[in-house]
Amino acid sequence: MTHLKEGSAAPAINLPTDGDGIFNLADHKGEKVLVYFYPKDDTPGCTTESCSFSDNIKAFEKLGVAVVGISKCSVKKHDKFKAKYDLKFPLASDEDSDVCEQYGVWVEKSMYGKKYMGIERTTFLIDEAGKIEKIWPKVKVDGHTDEVMAALKSSRKAA
Repeated sequence: MTHLKEGSAAPAINLPTDGDGIFNLADHKGEKVLVYFYPKDDTPGCTTESCSFSDNIKAFEKLGVAVVGISKCSVKKHDKFKAKYDLKFPLASDEDSDVCEQYGVWVEKSMYGKKYMGIERTTFLIDEAGKIEKIWPKVKVDGHTDEVMAALKSSRKAA
C-alpha cells in the first residue's frame, strides 16, 4: 500500500466514467482537481457526500476546481446513481481497485468483527502541477464539503 503525502506527485488516474466517458488526471494539468474516494453508490453516507459536492459544484468551478468521485462500482451503477441524484461531475469506476491501491485507500476494514477489504473514504486535492496539495483521510461526511471549501478558499488567499 502506498502512503501518499501532501507534496508528492499524484498517481495517474485513467478510468472509465458514467456516460461512457474517461477521466484522465493528465487531461487536467493546469487546474486543481478534487478526487474523492467513496465506498459504494447509493448508500447513505456516499449519497450525502456526493450530493453535497454536487450541490456546491458552482462554487468549486468558481475556484477553478474540477471534481471527480471514484469507487469500485461499475459504470452502469454510476450511471444510475448519477441520474438518480442529478450529480454534476464524473464518477469514475475502479473495479480492479488499481487506482484505489495506488492512493492507499483500499484497506482492510472491520464490521461486527468481520474483516474485509474496502475503500476508506478519503479526499485528495491535486494542484495544477499534479502534486497532492491536501489529503483528508478517514472522512466524516457531515461538514466535509465545508471543510474542503474552507481549505480551498484559504489556499487561494495564500497564493
